[in-house]
Amino acid sequence: MLRMDNDKLGARICPLVCVCCLLAALVANGFDVPMTLLEGAVAEGAVCLDGSPPAYHFSPGFGSGMNNWLVHMEGGGWCTSVQDCLAQRDTFRGSSKYMKPLSFSGILGNSQNSNPDFYNWNKVKIRYCDGSSFTGDVDEVDPATKLYFRGAKIWLAVIEDLLAKGMNKAENALLSGCSAGGLASILHCDKFHDLLPAGATVKCLSDAGYFINAKDITGTESIKAYYNEVVNTHGSAKNLPSSCTSRMTPSMCFFPQYVVTQMRTPLFILNAAYDAWQIKNILAPSAADPHKTWNDCKLDIKQCSSDQLLIMQGFRSEFLNALAALGNSSARGMFINSCYAHCQSGSQDTWLAADSPVLDNIPIGKAVGDWFYDRSAFRKIDCPYPCDASCRNRVYD
Repeated sequence: MLRMDNDKLGARICPLVCVCCLLAALVANGFDVPMTLLEGAVAEGAVCLDGSPPAYHFSPGFGSGMNNWLVHMEGGGWCTSVQDCLAQRDTFRGSSKYMKPLSFSGILGNSQNSNPDFYNWNKVKIRYCDGSSFTGDVDEVDPATKLYFRGAKIWLAVIEDLLAKGMNKAENALLSGCSAGGLASILHCDKFHDLLPAGATVKCLSDAGYFINAKDITGTESIKAYYNEVVNTHGSAKNLPSSCTSRMTPSMCFFPQYVVTQMRTPLFILNAAYDAWQIKNILAPSAADPHKTWNDCKLDIKQCSSDQLLIMQGFRSEFLNALAALGNSSARGMFINSCYAHCQSGSQDTWLAADSPVLDNIPIGKAVGDWFYDRSAFRKIDCPYPCDASCRNRVYD
């Protein structure tokens, strides 16, 4: 803060400086976007876990971006059983009644300097309240629980509403998402493409959504069982890509490594090789670590022992093998860094800033933009931890 005590000129300058600092902070931290409740979707059965209407936030495009659309799906994990979903129902993850305002930044930001390729697009964030990556589809409602498993209907209702608001005239469109939303961007990618105008350029971005089929530290296939419970509870099978379900058990199609090879639409995979959620829930879930020997490591990678780091390096190798199995495709982009992170497109500090994570000196925002506009292909995989000084590693409380 500029400070000029007992200086009249300084007294006049300080308010201006404060305003400028405030404006800069608002640009860096995002801008508030009102929430739209799709009340009319309730009659179509498109509702959150508690039966409340679905919601999204919409920032209209302007200038040269008026016919371009970026649709981003919120993340937030999954609920695997009736009991699990009941615990989630009366929260913002299960009801629009509890959703609070949010702001747009990073890939959803509206500053040309901090988001040059997408700043003036129509930008949408679909709120996540179904617990199934927008795949659930059970008509019956148990009167005892009053739980609705309607994620697929929510997704379609929102997309149809956006088409009516002008997305049916889209020239460019990008379906993106983070975490469970990043998985949804893969599962719904080709459907999204098919709903857009035939002449539009349509692509998809999965941020922290490439969850791999790997055993935990005890050798148990816990994530496979977990996804099987999600798919069975939500009746998701009919809404997973048929190119996968025709070959495999439906719950296996929650793993992108078995879906991406059959996709028709260009995809960009943004992921940390040491994804924080996957380390905590796939590699070392609480059930596999009853003595909590991994607790400190999962909260802060700098607290990991040499033995734990060795196991995490093995997980990275499995992750990279799951990517390599996809083969090479000129349409596929990739930014795989060696950070301990989860979701890197929604925050300005990781998307595009002076000290953002980089690969070959290219930040995420530029890599995605270059790929979308075909300025250059981007398929980079980082060296192993701890080689990358540009990482913003997550530290959890």
